[in-house]
Amino acid sequence: MKALLVKSNSQTEMKFISDLLKKLGVSTRILNAEEIEDYGMSALMKDVDRSKKVSQKQS
Repeated sequence: MKALLVKSNSQTEMKFISDLLKKLGVSTRILNAEEIEDYGMSALMKDVDRSKKVSQKQS
């Protein structure tokens, strides 16, 4: 499965694009600002180098 993220300039554009995709049989979901931020954070977390270890000792 793949996804397409579209950022619209207005509610009218968003509704038009959403309606068009629904007519084409493509499922849609409108994300709020917090959900977009969460997606960005999860994408960054996937790219983190997990091979380095950090000492548990506090200085």
